[in-house]
Amino acid sequence: MSTRSNKPRLYVPEPPFRPGDKPDYSHIKVPAHHTPDRPDPMVEAHETAGHALRLIRVMRFNGEIEGEWDPKLAPETLRAGLRFMTINRHLDMRMFNMQRQGKLSFYMKSTGEEAISVAMGMALRNADMIFPTYRQIGILIARGCPMHDMMCQLLSNRGDPLQGKSLPILFSFKDYGFFSVSGNLGTQLIQGVGWGMANAYKGNDDIASVITGEGATAEGDFHYALNFASTYRAPCIINVVNNQWAISSFQGIAAGEGETFAARGTGYGLATLRVDGNDFLAVYSAMQWAAERARRGGGATVIEHFTYRMEGHSTSDDPSRYRPKDEPDVWPFGDPIERLKTHMIKIGIWDEEQDEAMNKEVAEYIRVSYKAAEKLGSLATETGIAPETMFEQVYEDMPSHLQSQLAEFMEENSEKDSMSNGGDHS
Repeated sequence: MSTRSNKPRLYVPEPPFRPGDKPDYSHIKVPAHHTPDRPDPMVEAHETAGHALRLIRVMRFNGEIEGEWDPKLAPETLRAGLRFMTINRHLDMRMFNMQRQGKLSFYMKSTGEEAISVAMGMALRNADMIFPTYRQIGILIARGCPMHDMMCQLLSNRGDPLQGKSLPILFSFKDYGFFSVSGNLGTQLIQGVGWGMANAYKGNDDIASVITGEGATAEGDFHYALNFASTYRAPCIINVVNNQWAISSFQGIAAGEGETFAARGTGYGLATLRVDGNDFLAVYSAMQWAAERARRGGGATVIEHFTYRMEGHSTSDDPSRYRPKDEPDVWPFGDPIERLKTHMIKIGIWDEEQDEAMNKEVAEYIRVSYKAAEKLGSLATETGIAPETMFEQVYEDMPSHLQSQLAEFMEENSEKDSMSNGGDHS
């Protein structure tokens, strides 16, 4: 008889497919004929535990509607949603190409995730503050933020509202309920919950919607946020965009091989939903449900948006180094833009001719907007931003050490200007 005992071995999660493999998502079951019921938004939180393990869907792939979560949107709302997502897609393509030409330093596409940001921006009130990540540009598009201002921020030129102080794509537009984007995703979780708590304290019914990726749920900030949201019944929505990849780390590194990310809210006593993130109508409906719950005093909801990042993490990333090149092509939940388009054609409010015309119009709109923004400068030319502005808008009151640095900077530049304009060369 062996005296050797079994010893624990360190387990390191590995993605199911690597470059060179043939991706196969047959293990992911796509609900074809049913979806979870739609309970009253004020239901006890524990009664939604099952919704964290299933998947809310509205649109079938043939364009038909299924289940109780149909938000019954008017045709003009559906057309607007399709157009906003199309603008997002064309903007991504244009700015990616401009980055490759050296016109801006950095960019991050949201290809495949447009339904999440656009539906959220449309379903919530403009007064509701959204704490986004760098892949929710569709919120700004849906809320009417001027394209010129967005492009100038990307180009870091003299039209940039942030005066070149932020990395491109890390927008900040308070007037459009778009909190300053943090490159470190987890930081905004507790800030968003705090915003919701502050609104409740003031007695208004504006809410916060905070967004993070599945990878950042492994950070402490996520658990702090859920704890505070549960304890104080904060009127907020905590959204986890599970696009399967946290840069080059697959979801298993954030314990994604266990229960769903939505299920993490269950342990904190929060309402939970898991939604098909490529289904515009499902996302819209889930946001409406969670917003009503928050406004009526039911507290926060954790929503997992199950989707897929179709392209690289950023312009600095090559996804072919860690996943098969054709993996995006076999993702079983399709393209969010194509799915909404198919539904609209199915119900007779859209056709291929209209779609082609819209794409041409949007492409021209993006082209003209970009040309106008580029005239104010880019990384390849002069940005037009005065260098001394680097000292401004960093602190509410400029501290003494920055005042000294600014004075020294201005003096040095004054001397250089004097020399270049024919000053005393002796």
